Amino acid sequence: MSEVVSRADCEVDARGLNCPMPILKAKKGLRNLVAGQVLHVVATDPGSANDFPLLCKQSGNELIETSEEGGEYHFYIRKS
Repeated sequence: MSEVVSRADCEVDARGLNCPMPILKAKKGLRNLVAGQVLHVVATDPGSANDFPLLCKQSGNELIETSEEGGEYHFYIRKS
């Protein structure tokens, strides 16, 4: 388990949801965090791999780690 995984402050489960729902759920989760906290998003939509880097670029939040395992995409976002 990475350092990031062990210190995620909140998790959003977006498995089984298609675009744009994983992004919308992540935005909602980020609203509940303060600057510096980390959100972990789990999604199964393959489009998420492109959507989350773009979300972070547009919102100014930091995508600090991504991974894919068994059809599940994991995104760790630090709120700025």
